[in-house]
Parts: sequence; structure tokens; C-alpha cells
Amino acid sequence: MGEKLTSILVFGFDISESSQIRRIRLMQTAGFDVSSAAMRRDNMNLDFVPDWPNIELAQAGNAKMLNRLVAILKSSKTMLAHRSMVRDSDVVWARNFDMLVIAWLCRVASRSSKTRQTFVYECLDIHSLFTRTDWIGRAMRAVERLLLRQIDLLVVSSPGFMQNYFEPHQGYDRPSALIENKISFRGEAPKRPPARPEKAKTSVPVVGWVGTLRCPASFELLLGLASEMKDTVRIRMAGIVHEHMLTAFRERIQEFENIEFLGAYDYPMGLTEIYRNCDFVWSQDLWQMGANSDWLLPNRIYEASWNGCPSIALETTETGHYIRENEMGFVLSKPTVGCLMECISKNWPGAAVEMSNQLLSRDRAAFEQNGSDIIRALQMAESK
Repeated sequence: MGEKLTSILVFGFDISESSQIRRIRLMQTAGFDVSSAAMRRDNMNLDFVPDWPNIELAQAGNAKMLNRLVAILKSSKTMLAHRSMVRDSDVVWARNFDMLVIAWLCRVASRSSKTRQTFVYECLDIHSLFTRTDWIGRAMRAVERLLLRQIDLLVVSSPGFMQNYFEPHQGYDRPSALIENKISFRGEAPKRPPARPEKAKTSVPVVGWVGTLRCPASFELLLGLASEMKDTVRIRMAGIVHEHMLTAFRERIQEFENIEFLGAYDYPMGLTEIYRNCDFVWSQDLWQMGANSDWLLPNRIYEASWNGCPSIALETTETGHYIRENEMGFVLSKPTVGCLMECISKNWPGAAVEMSNQLLSRDRAAFEQNGSDIIRALQMAESK
């Protein structure tokens, strides 16, 4: 990468969200001078104050399209007072579509779109608005297609996004880069868990659900598993619960003696204690089957593998393909309680313990992000 690319302005959807913080710190690790302009949501880390220059944009709600539109307009107005910050950055990096719109408007207003500045769009997920078949979906894809012509680089976390959406539906054939949602450490990483001992067939397997807990179908599946297997399984849930998606979450899990909810945890240091006490982790997203859920690669599969915990996912999805090809877990033919029970029974304890120790014996770098990922991605845009 040329010496010119030294400063990055990140447009973020939520300054306090863990993946947003990880991305900026990864850029810092790579040696870039990073600043941000970011919205803030009320999901987590409400008191978080970034230790880098940040412009606070509008408060954004969850799953409220009208509110998001208002937030885009308010944020764009806020950024007009900071046009020089946009113009003087070597790289403008927009993380999700809302941020892409704001960043593009700011670049036009600051005239930086006419300079040698690298404009990056990082697609975190394919929102359901873009896969609709009605006029709304067509309109959203048309707007995104227009903005895709303005960028220098498209960054995705899964090859499924390119193969199933950007290439066939948006006709995107310009520079792109893959940066997977691998685990990220700042400073010294904790020690990986020790190898797991052999377990008796009578021991009870523990199934984890860790991270951002928002998928209703996954929640119902795990409740069904707890109900059917009773005291022959334990389920550990940990992370941030999106209450607008999982209504009455706490009330419902209280009905089960074999379900434990640990609440939020410190990322990434808290992951080891969680995963070392899980024998499997449910890694499949079921929220938008047939589209985004089929195409994504969640950070759970890397975090779990780093800590020696096998993942479980559907064999027909990108997640399932990945963990099967990379020997990171087990796959189901259908997302049913029966299939999940069969998978656990078939692989516990023998195959699960063997898989766990195989994961722990692998080079940790296979599951970790590195600052070179950012450098390599930006190199893809240099030929523009």
C-alpha cells in the first residue's frame, strides 16, 4: 500500500457497539491515524467513550426505518460543520448502508469526491430491505447500485455476500476485499484453554449461545431443545439481548432449570471463561433465512474455535459450509429440535471432545484478525 494512505475517517452505525470498536482498533493496530463519525444506539456500552477523535452523530433506533431516515438526515447536517475533516482524510470508510449515504453526501459537500481519496463501503449484512421483490426492494437496490459506482472498494465479511448478492443482483465487478469477523485482541491475548479431558457418556453436554442475542428462531430452537432433553442437556446464554426481537426473554428462560443466562461479558477477555464451559455453540443465524442468514459468517465461529468449542450450523448455509470445510464443528440438515438433538447425541462426548482438542491444537492465527487485513484490503483499491 502506498505511503499516502495514513488517515482513516470511519462512519459507524454505533460507536459503542463491540464490532465497531474492534474495527477501529484493528485500524490503529495497522498503524493508521483513525477518527470516526458515528451514531449511537441503546443496545450496549451506553457509557462508552472512544479514545480516538469522534463526532457524535444522531441517536439511531433499532428496526425503525423512519427513525433511521431521520437519523441519516440529522447526521448529514451535523457533518456539514466538519467538512474539512472529511476532505482531509486519506480514506473514508463507511460501515453499512446508512453510513454510506451520509459519507457520500459529506464527500460531495466537501468536494473530496473529486480528490485522490479512497472511498470504502463495508457491508456488514444484507438488510431485508434489499432482498424484497416489491418496488421498495427495487428502489433500495437502485440507490445502493448508484452508490456502489462511487466507491473504490467494497469490503465484505463473507464470500457469500459477493456470490449471492453483489455480483448477481448488483452487477458489482470492481475491487472487493474479504475481512472475516475473526476474534480481535488489543494488546496481549489471554492464554487459550487447555486440552479437554475425555468425558463419560453420562456427562451432560453444554450448548452455548453467545454474542448478540437477537434471532427469534434460534431462541425458540434452544428453548425446544431444553424442553425435550430436560436434565440431559444444559444451555448457557451470554451476551447482549435485543429485547425488541426477543420479547419476554428473561421471563421465558426462567421456566427452565437447564438454561443459564450469564448476561453481558467483557470482550474479548470474557469469552474464554464462557466457551471453556461449553461443549457446543449454536452458531447459525436463522433470522433471515433464504437471504442474509444463509450468506453470512458470524464472529461466533471464530471466537468459539479459538477457545476450542465446536460450532453447530446448517449444512446448506455459508456458515455450515465454512465450519465443515475447515473442521470447526458439526452441521444439521434442518433447523429443528429433532435434528439438533440427533447431532448432540451422535457427537457427544467422543467427537465433540476430539474436535475441541483439534481446534486448540491449531495455530491461533487461523481465528484472529490482524492489522494486515486492513492494509491488504486497501491495497485492492490502489489500482483505481
